[in-house]
Amino acid sequence: MRVVIATCSVDYDGRLTAHLPLATRLLLVKADGSVLVHSDGGSYKPLNWMAPPCAMAEVEPDEAEAADGVTGVWVVQHARSEDRLRVRLHQVHHDSAHDLGVDPGLVKDGVEAHLQRLLAEHIQTLGEGWTLVRREYMTAIGPVDILCRDHTGGTVAVEIKRRGEIDGVEQLTRYLELMNRDPALRPVRGIFAAQQIKPQARTVAEDRGIRCVVLDYDELKGIDHSEHRLF
Repeated sequence: MRVVIATCSVDYDGRLTAHLPLATRLLLVKADGSVLVHSDGGSYKPLNWMAPPCAMAEVEPDEAEAADGVTGVWVVQHARSEDRLRVRLHQVHHDSAHDLGVDPGLVKDGVEAHLQRLLAEHIQTLGEGWTLVRREYMTAIGPVDILCRDHTGGTVAVEIKRRGEIDGVEQLTRYLELMNRDPALRPVRGIFAAQQIKPQARTVAEDRGIRCVVLDYDELKGIDHSEHRLF
């Protein structure tokens, strides 16, 4: 991983356009090719990013950029679309590279892992005609617990928690923002599933168009045979 702290401006062009004015930011270049732009705030969520597959080139600034004080330019081009990230560096305060090795991935506790397996085995609990695509669908920022398709063939990402809190909603929101950039998947809807969902988390999720589902562990295991498997 390459870690750069620089005074820079950033422009994103493609299916949408976005501009970050000149400021000091943290730039991360990961081994998978992804590039993320962070500020000193906003928790884990980057201000802008380019997910793989993509390629980054460091080029000289053009005349206009050089006249504005730009000393270097990063051009990050997505391999499957016209999306492009252009980072204009005015001053580099820190630049280092670190080998993090192979990441073992997130290890969920026993209940969450079991819930994921049970729900994947009985995916039609979420709706008649639903089908499983796969468990642990990998994205550039981590694995989505379950990727499935509804009865219309629409893509749905499911995040599973033992206790549903706002952090889990934010995590799913981040996955959805990234996955909806992929033309092979979009539009992607979200389901936030947990044994308990706090009222604040439900409010945030539903405000973002994310469906909330309360899971009954015993019902999924087949211990409780009430007519409602999810409610």
